[in-house]
Amino acid sequence: MPKKSSTPNRAFKVADQIQRDLTELIARELKDPRVGMVTIQAVEVTPDYAHAKVFFSVLIGDPQETQDALNQAAGFLRNGLFKRLHIHTVPTLHFQFDRTTERAADMNALIARAVASRSKDDTE
Repeated sequence: MPKKSSTPNRAFKVADQIQRDLTELIARELKDPRVGMVTIQAVEVTPDYAHAKVFFSVLIGDPQETQDALNQAAGFLRNGLFKRLHIHTVPTLHFQFDRTTERAADMNALIARAVASRSKDDTE
């Protein structure tokens, strides 16, 4: 039986820990007024742990301004991760706005309109 690599599982655990720590760091220590209510949706870490793509959404605020502010604060946030994570390499952070929730809301609205239109057609 071939030996399974634990690397994918470890990468998942590291990404999960980065997500939790970044959520806390952004909420408690980042004082940039351009960063409103941010939710970290996912973190993808490269196999060598050199880079991490951080996908976020915003409840309040401009997504592009928030992305710019988070990317400007990436060094500060990475430094905060150094103090929290117990790994040899803390990845360089790259923040990217995640449109998934926005798209889901649009799809729900389209479905609701289609259902309303169909039920109106059924009653005529």
